[in-house]
Amino acid sequence: MKILALDLHWTWNHEADLLWQSINPDLWEKTRNPWITLTRTPKSDLAAALSDPDTKALIKASMARRKYELERRTWFTQKYPESSLSEVAYFSMEFMLSEALPIYSGGLGNVAADQLKAASDLGVPVVAVGLLYAQGYFRQEITPEGTQKALYPFNDPAHLPIQPVLTPDGEWFRLSVQTATGEIWLRAWKAVIGRATLYLLDTNDPSNPPAIRCITTQLYGGDAELRLRQEMVLGIGGWRLLHVLGHRPEICHLNEGHAAFAALERARCIAEDLNIPFSQAQIIARAGTLFTTHTAVPAGFDLFPPKLIESHLTFYSEERLGLPIQEFLALGRLNPENTDEFFNMAYLAMKSSCAVNGVSQLHGEVSRSLFAPLFPRWPQREVPVSFVTNGVHTPTWDSVAADDLWTRIAGKGRWQGTLEGLGDAVRHLDDESLWQMRCASRRGLLQALSEELPSRQCTVGEDGLWCLPTPALRPDALTIGFARRFATYKRPDLILHDEERLVRLLKDENRPVQIILAGKAHPKDMEGQAMITRWVNFCQRQDIVGKVVFLADYDMALAQKMVQGVDLWLNTPRRPWEASGTSGMKVLVNGGLNLSERDGWWAEAYTPEVGWALGDGLEHGGDPAFDHTDAQELYRLLEEHVLPEFFERDEQGIPRAWTAKIRESMARLTPDFSANRTVREYTETFYLPLSERYRERYQIDRCSAPDIFDRSKMLQAGWSSLRIGEVVIPDKESGKSPHAFIHPGTIDPKLLDVQLYAEPIEEKARIVPLHRTEDLQDGWIAYETDVNLEGEISDYTLRIIPVMDGLCVPLEAPFILWQR
Repeated sequence: MKILALDLHWTWNHEADLLWQSINPDLWEKTRNPWITLTRTPKSDLAAALSDPDTKALIKASMARRKYELERRTWFTQKYPESSLSEVAYFSMEFMLSEALPIYSGGLGNVAADQLKAASDLGVPVVAVGLLYAQGYFRQEITPEGTQKALYPFNDPAHLPIQPVLTPDGEWFRLSVQTATGEIWLRAWKAVIGRATLYLLDTNDPSNPPAIRCITTQLYGGDAELRLRQEMVLGIGGWRLLHVLGHRPEICHLNEGHAAFAALERARCIAEDLNIPFSQAQIIARAGTLFTTHTAVPAGFDLFPPKLIESHLTFYSEERLGLPIQEFLALGRLNPENTDEFFNMAYLAMKSSCAVNGVSQLHGEVSRSLFAPLFPRWPQREVPVSFVTNGVHTPTWDSVAADDLWTRIAGKGRWQGTLEGLGDAVRHLDDESLWQMRCASRRGLLQALSEELPSRQCTVGEDGLWCLPTPALRPDALTIGFARRFATYKRPDLILHDEERLVRLLKDENRPVQIILAGKAHPKDMEGQAMITRWVNFCQRQDIVGKVVFLADYDMALAQKMVQGVDLWLNTPRRPWEASGTSGMKVLVNGGLNLSERDGWWAEAYTPEVGWALGDGLEHGGDPAFDHTDAQELYRLLEEHVLPEFFERDEQGIPRAWTAKIRESMARLTPDFSANRTVREYTETFYLPLSERYRERYQIDRCSAPDIFDRSKMLQAGWSSLRIGEVVIPDKESGKSPHAFIHPGTIDPKLLDVQLYAEPIEEKARIVPLHRTEDLQDGWIAYETDVNLEGEISDYTLRIIPVMDGLCVPLEAPFILWQR
């Protein structure tokens, strides 16, 4: 029983729900947490339940199912049976696995947890590292004035579905960390997620001084010093924990720059294990490090004042890494010589990785612009940031009705393989089945809200009990959902731009519309909180009572209910500030449709057959005039397209145009924007090739790491001595080949790639390599090519970049020389 309750596989596999319900129906209904249900049920009641034959049968069936899930052949073991990839270490500041483990804020944690679950489904070997927050992210209460109040309830580890990490002797494991002020202790906890394991660190050890114990109190709380300390615990403490416990992952996956210190501690451990210099160990560690950036604006990067870094990391840098603190600071700077420049955690992650990716196609382009300063003179399209678009873990977010429908057409194991054929299976569904599923899911949402609204929406203040309006939502109304962090760039009040026009939509009794909203604003974001107040006040307008509801204390449990039941998901960020966005992906599996700005994932997903799009696909910054334009377009889409398609019914009462969009959205988008696809893409694009590169560098007998280190130093020292002489690109009619004369200076010519470069005609740049033909006097070398040049010869310019087997160019060698 304990094994079942502590395996968070129950967060997406609901076959054991009847078991927990049979043990304590009331507690299960209130918490949906097997661990709480098991540990807080009185012993006598628990004994009585466990002696019941039906309960015994449920336990046996659940254990058999778990055994099958853990032992079945997975996508990874079937496709890559000979793979040398043994483990991926995934680092993130937050994980949104379940409301039973409230150590998350929102999008970043959602991505991390969904990918962890998908890795378990697919059999990709992942071990994750995060922090256990004593209070987590704040909980929200709405006051009678309509303002947000932040609450910080305590997370009692005894009530969380985690276990302390134990020593071989059965004692609690504690990690000792030496600092400039003495020894501190980190406690370690373990959460089981199917095949995957999540280790969580906290500093709340009684042996620590108060300032240390409070480091892991709140997620995204406090000041820059607290954030730096948390990131030190996550990165340095997290990798050291894995190392001490015997983990030797080939891949270190940094989910955002918060965890970048892990790359340095990994290099330190390698240096210690192999007895090599830290500089060589960095070369080895870098080969197996992947950095995923989620930031869409420079202000999103974690920046720390130099003095703060010096005060907290001088001991670690000089005593543990053997680096002078100024060399350490240079790792997080654009200009290493600028001693006033703040330390940028994203720059540290970039300089510690052999691969970098954004989280959508558009975000990849945005990220190349953000990181372009690190690669001066390189074309922006060649800045080394690719993309892997996020996806959601569909079994976590589907409704009962949707799950039944998908099971009927594609079987129970549909999300555990390559997803081939899922789209075709959906396209064969009839309109009646799709519409019945949607109506059942909508009713399920309204039923759930009717049961919990009174407790969620009410507070007690100086004037006694006060409650937000608790409308009787209609099961036949078009139900629009909007739920996310309330921040100005997300424009959660865009639909309120013309309140009276919105009111007219809401008051149309022939086409009933209702809006369900939820979301939090950071406690320090006063503009975001003002938007919440505006919505709360709008909900209380007498002429639309019952049409709009703002749900307090948005959490994962509420998110699941909303994405399962709403008909239309609304998302209105300012392009391109939504790096990916995953909330709209969650409605796909449930047959919900999207109306969104052409930003993040929707920029690549949208077609008229699957939903509706706002904007012109261009960037307009914070221009209020464009906000007005977008708002008018939003109202027009609702009035002229969304509402007519939803309410235009045939004689069977089915909106055929709407169900056609449901069918195509489910078929085309659900597989493509699932965490299953995302994790397979990470595995094949990054984990497998990077693990091979890491192993090659790790083999000391091959001398690859010292060789790369020496040649990198040669390139750095000698690049300024490199010269380009005469470059001849004859007319195509001449029959002569383009050629050039190069002087390598102090650099080995084998390390140089001489190319003719032209801007792309379509998407791909035109790059023509030249080969070495003759060594001339005074060190000059002739190069030429017999390749026919596409386009005008005037388009081409000669350039030289580094080349070397195993070298990540330009990440590890950002040098480039252009013909003048």
